[in-house]
Amino acid sequence: MHIRLIAVGERQPSWVASAFDNYAARLPRQWRFRLHNLPTARRGKGTNAAAAIDSEGRKILELLKPADFVVLLDERGKQLSSGALSAQLQDWLAAGRDLIFVIGGPDGVSGACRQRADYRWALSKLTLPHGLARVLVIEQLYRAWSIGAGHPYHRE
Repeated sequence: MHIRLIAVGERQPSWVASAFDNYAARLPRQWRFRLHNLPTARRGKGTNAAAAIDSEGRKILELLKPADFVVLLDERGKQLSSGALSAQLQDWLAAGRDLIFVIGGPDGVSGACRQRADYRWALSKLTLPHGLARVLVIEQLYRAWSIGAGHPYHRE
């Protein structure tokens, strides 16, 4: 069983890397967690945002295997409490498929990525910077694990 986070955007502030690495180090070793950074497609004057979204989408899809269970971070997805995420995570892990979380680029993800997703998860109705979304995802994965393991990290 592998758990990966595919995230578009290579350059993040140092506080993002520090917080992300802190939580990633706490995850269970059997998850074999990995972060895969993808470069953001060029955007700017004279470029089309749709072309950038499609380019990023193709790169994301190239990293996915048919058997992977894909959770797309999407503001229109389902919001979960930490307890509900813990239960959902246990179900996903019990299925025995590799679990892939995807954070798209600054303009979102392609329709093909949206179609490939097995589940769409919304961290919040708020629009979040990508770095903060990465930190929230990894912290919530750690929290979800801690709830399931009976670890005292999470308090009700």
